[in-house]
Amino acid sequence: MYAGKLVFAQVMEHLPLHTFRRIVTRYAGERKVKSFSCLDQFLCMAFAQLTFRESLRDIEACLRAQRSKLYHLGMRATVARNTLANANAVRDWRIYADFAQSLIGIARPLYVDEPFGVDLKESVYALDTTTIDLCLSVFPWAPFRSTKAAVKLHTLLDLRGNIPTFIHISDGKMHEVNVLDQLLPEPGAFYIMDRGFLDFERLYRFHEAGSFFVTRGKSNLKAKRRYSHPVDRATGLICDQTVMLTGFYSRQGFEAPLRRIRFKDPETAKTLVFLTNNFALPAFTITELYRCRWQVELFFKWIKQHLRIKAFFGTSENAVKSQLWIAVSVYVLVAIVKKRLQLSASLYEILQILSLTMFERMPLDQLLAQAVTDDIGRGSDKQLILFE
Repeated sequence: MYAGKLVFAQVMEHLPLHTFRRIVTRYAGERKVKSFSCLDQFLCMAFAQLTFRESLRDIEACLRAQRSKLYHLGMRATVARNTLANANAVRDWRIYADFAQSLIGIARPLYVDEPFGVDLKESVYALDTTTIDLCLSVFPWAPFRSTKAAVKLHTLLDLRGNIPTFIHISDGKMHEVNVLDQLLPEPGAFYIMDRGFLDFERLYRFHEAGSFFVTRGKSNLKAKRRYSHPVDRATGLICDQTVMLTGFYSRQGFEAPLRRIRFKDPETAKTLVFLTNNFALPAFTITELYRCRWQVELFFKWIKQHLRIKAFFGTSENAVKSQLWIAVSVYVLVAIVKKRLQLSASLYEILQILSLTMFERMPLDQLLAQAVTDDIGRGSDKQLILFE
């Protein structure tokens, strides 16, 4: 009989704890802390994410029921609801933001060869924003509308493995286009975004850095055709043109030529206009790149369904941001475990298995390999699958 570590402890073994301690020291996270450390807080919140806890009282009840196993989970202090609530309110959320970025740095090389639908060697990112609705009377620091509050997750998703490489959390009033000012363009990379990010002055910064963008043109776009390239209309392409912007402000913001591709989707019969600063790829490849942008929409849907980011354990700004960043850390951690153990199961299946086996002592690789059978998840051919 296996008498080793608990499943939860085996999952947490993949955390770079030396990096976590260094980040805690950087922000003085444990100043005047006697017993409940930042690591204890992170483990409690990670436990809540992995087991789908609904409230602080729920977390406290579950962990106290397994009091004799807390030490083996890695927790060195007794979990109390008030202590955890205070930690979420006062411990600097940047500790968990920086730690999530360190985990992302570990995960991305593991998925560098992962296919995403288009045969390209360059990095491809999808940029989008999702809104999480809140109650204005409970979260007054996150104004959105006159009677509503919200926080926005501005996310840059690496399509190789669907790993979020950049996340910015803001209140509901921040327009999504402003997040372009915070991105550091990667030369040679492709950035796919919808029309909400169409700002030619900001996009020109990406062009000067040697990055490529693919977006959709608005109906009031003013441009003059300079040259038309031949296209295969059997693929749905209507035209492939080199254009110059003629609008007063757009011309001042983006002086270089742009590529305008008009495409009629054979499935929906909808005509789409794409804008890009890349003139080397075939026109149909550009349309396929934009189709891959849907992965970021599925990512938002997935984390809202399977992680605790819509109901919060605290009402302060610090508590909300801490919970969101810890949720991102758990998501990336499970992705790391999946790749390191070479599991064929999806992240959804892994999360479901882990939620029921946190206090078991079975080896993690055997648990996940034996529990996932070939027929899991094949109940409906129409079910969207984000991670395979």
